[in-house]
Amino acid sequence: MLLGAIADDFTGASDLANTLARGGMSTVQFVGTGRGKTDCEAGVIALKTRSAPVDDAVRQSLEAARWLLEQGCEQIVFKYCSTFDSTPSGNIGPVAEALLRLTGTGVAVVCPAFPATGRRLFMGHLFVGDRLLSESGMQNHPLTPMTDPDIRRWLQQQTKGEIGSIALDVVRSGAAALRNGLRAELTAGHRLVVVDAIEDSDLTTIAAAVADHKLVTGGSGIAQGLPQNFRDQGKLSGAAAEVPLVDGPGVVICGSCSTTSQNQVACHLQNHPGLAIDPAVLMRGSMSVERAARWVEANAAENPIVYSTAAPEVVSFVQQRFGREDVAGKIEAFFGGLARRLADAGTRQIVVGGGETSGAVVEALGLKNMMIGPEIDPGVPVLVADRSGPLGLALKSGNFGSPHFFAKALDRIAGHE
Repeated sequence: MLLGAIADDFTGASDLANTLARGGMSTVQFVGTGRGKTDCEAGVIALKTRSAPVDDAVRQSLEAARWLLEQGCEQIVFKYCSTFDSTPSGNIGPVAEALLRLTGTGVAVVCPAFPATGRRLFMGHLFVGDRLLSESGMQNHPLTPMTDPDIRRWLQQQTKGEIGSIALDVVRSGAAALRNGLRAELTAGHRLVVVDAIEDSDLTTIAAAVADHKLVTGGSGIAQGLPQNFRDQGKLSGAAAEVPLVDGPGVVICGSCSTTSQNQVACHLQNHPGLAIDPAVLMRGSMSVERAARWVEANAAENPIVYSTAAPEVVSFVQQRFGREDVAGKIEAFFGGLARRLADAGTRQIVVGGGETSGAVVEALGLKNMMIGPEIDPGVPVLVADRSGPLGLALKSGNFGSPHFFAKALDRIAGHE
């Protein structure tokens, strides 16, 4: 294993694995701290630490990094969301600093940019499309509301050391200039350095500049150029993994409440049956996994969707009434239990919307690792696991995907274009 990656949620892990596989690295996504097959060039460990207590996030991330280093990894990537989902007391800074210490790294870039999905970083400020992060809808995220687009300022609240910054004009001057800039930041005492990027070519330049860095941090976009570093060293086999097609009953599960997910749910409901899960009803115990599973099975031929997606004001009302963490935990447990019940009964395709929901589903299914298949939409690949036969999945971050993503994902898992 040449490159090891640690992702703070499951959709982010598949996003990164997709980027590395497209770059020509044989890639496996692991669930938890690394188990199963290790005959790959890139291993991506999916953790569920984005909203975990800081100490837990650091402990799990270090455990994952140690395992990856034991497999021979020459470079570690710490992957977080391209919308930098966290809070002022969040985990990105503490985990990054802990990984700096573990790997003995002097300086590491911080770059959540992913231009293909509209995430661009300029003068340290993160944009989603043509809006600042804080005006993109992410300010209403139920767990990690992003109210400040300045990644330098946000990260500074989470870290002990001072945060550095490198502007776009330095990146555009080339890899050598960027390497000099990173050395200057380290001399100034800045070990985490926010680096601008607004196009894929900027990310390629960053990748070239950090070819000898033991630690790299960023969104999945940061990995676009990393495979080329290993290719230039003659270390890649060039062998593509064969991923089986998976046919059979399919279901869509969506727990994300992002604006993108709301639109995708509405699109899917135009041609497919849907079961709305009211969080308040769920909290009162009036909806059970078994009841929902029977509804899915009755509509199995029509690729149904089960969703708790709702407008921010509705989510906020339920959270205020029952408690944010209790509501989130209840929804995740419900969807995880539903996925397990359906898979046990023969469902072979499961498409999931939302990072926390995806983590709950994969953990409930008890999967060890997943093969990386073709890309569905930017950042979202087909995943195939072995669970009493092939099980096809798609794990979508709330803000990712085209309007008709859910139907497209089911078609792609089955091998239909």
